[in-house]
Amino acid sequence: MPYPRSYNGTATKPLYHGCSLARKTLARKNLKGYLLPGLHNVNKMNVDQVLEPTLKAILDAIQPLSDDWRVRSEIIQELQDVVRSVESLRGATVEPFGSFVSNLFTRWGDLDISVTLSNRSCISSAGKKCKQKLLGELLRALRQKGGWHRLQFIPNARVPILTSESAHQNISCDISIDNLHGHIKSKLLFWINEIDGRFRQMILLVKEWAKTHNINNPKAGTFNSYSLSLLVIFHFQTCAPAILPPLQALYPRSATNDLIGLRADAERNIAEICASNIMEYRSSKYRAINRSSLSGLFLSFLAKFSDIHLKSKELGICPFTGQWEDVKSNMRWLPRTYSLFIEDPFEQPENTARAVSAGNLIKISEAFRTTYQQLATANQTRISILGTLVRPHISHFIAGIPVGNRSYPNVQHGSTCPVRSAIHSPLNCTNVRKDRRPNRKENYSSSSAKQNPGIHPKNLNVQQQERFSNKSTNQRPVKQYNSAVQHVWRPKPYI
Repeated sequence: MPYPRSYNGTATKPLYHGCSLARKTLARKNLKGYLLPGLHNVNKMNVDQVLEPTLKAILDAIQPLSDDWRVRSEIIQELQDVVRSVESLRGATVEPFGSFVSNLFTRWGDLDISVTLSNRSCISSAGKKCKQKLLGELLRALRQKGGWHRLQFIPNARVPILTSESAHQNISCDISIDNLHGHIKSKLLFWINEIDGRFRQMILLVKEWAKTHNINNPKAGTFNSYSLSLLVIFHFQTCAPAILPPLQALYPRSATNDLIGLRADAERNIAEICASNIMEYRSSKYRAINRSSLSGLFLSFLAKFSDIHLKSKELGICPFTGQWEDVKSNMRWLPRTYSLFIEDPFEQPENTARAVSAGNLIKISEAFRTTYQQLATANQTRISILGTLVRPHISHFIAGIPVGNRSYPNVQHGSTCPVRSAIHSPLNCTNVRKDRRPNRKENYSSSSAKQNPGIHPKNLNVQQQERFSNKSTNQRPVKQYNSAVQHVWRPKPYI
């Protein structure tokens, strides 16, 4: 029997090819999404009428507004001023990465910052001891400057970091030195985000849900946000029909290995390869379109990983191939020293879930399972769903109750400034403000969302923003405002 055809018409092996009978059964069950033992009694009417609009309301509450972009840009500039005051960091630049660059952050999300030394045009990295020394000096400068709280230096981490909390809305910042790997991974996630607008929506919902259940804290032995993003990618690869391809179809090798030579040339090469492969994937006539609702994708995500503590004993998650991989037969992952393996597709064979402990893995599985069971029942209300998916201050925000905790912006629901910043491309930044209208009818497809416009990675030298020609996945009308110009971060061009 011939193998099914891939998006570009070539024959591909099914996800469970070469596995034992037990693993074939496991893979088939996962491909069906809902059909996992004890997790198939979904009340569709309740999902359509209650869960779907509640998820949209949550997104409206947690998506960043123009002020959230502005505040983060001010923090970056303030940190740049501090860096200039440190003699050993003269000439260094402050560059954000992580969810701020990939546009996958929520209103209360952290800010990842890299201090790039001496505007280096050639790719090189300071040694760990040098990074520790420089961060120590930056710590002293921040204390002297004032306005930065909860300063903590973590010198012995895999990547030494300095954590702090800015006086601007108490936004937490993680500061590192020469973190070029973090930059390129952020850009790759941004480009993946352009394939389908539901990807960003799912990331935001999953992050908030994970924080609500205390499973988004690597310091406490649970997921980091990058691992959660890879879980969403893997879910989109293994649902039926698939929304995303195996990431090897977008970039055929570990991207961080290609960060050599001139930085501008290396990043341009990676961007052009990704751009070409993304366009090929999106325009393929062989690709089946997944039209699942956001609530359907969220429920099947919870179901798929509800027994992750059992699967992880034999299988690892590999977004690069888009498959569950047998840990024992994968030589890159041996010797097995982690409770859960989620391979970094851009820096193989690094395990992004290395912080997850065995005890917390059971807690994580329980969070997936109990949330699914609660959402799938027929008697769910908007209030009960909010209590399951979001933290109290966000639930109050959605309900219009003033938030008394000073750790969060005191913005009333239904503010007279209902604007949201556009995606900031890693290569260019523009300012497009959008109308915030709840309960818009969605037309899901595999094309990118116009709520997420950005510079195509292939057009590195084009100054004007170009939009993809396909229709939006989550299109919202653009409303023009003549008020104050929004401050955005613009990366310094390489010379």
